[in-house]
Amino acid sequence: MDPVAAKYIGAGLAAIGMGAAAVGVGVIFGNFVSGALRNPSAAASQFTNALLGAALAEGLGIFAFLVAIILLFVK
Repeated sequence: MDPVAAKYIGAGLAAIGMGAAAVGVGVIFGNFVSGALRNPSAAASQFTNALLGAALAEGLGIFAFLVAIILLFVK
């Protein structure tokens, strides 16, 4: 297999993590809204946890993007 083709395939596979992070953030906030509608009095105390979970999921997405960029531009 051509090394350049392998590099592009690896970068594409690493970029899947960005889509997975977007799905993860959607699940986090979807479940938060569902829980907030069931128990509005507890929503304020759980919003910080939702933001922390979203930040961690986005961090993993950025890490996946970084890996893809490194695979593309580093010899």
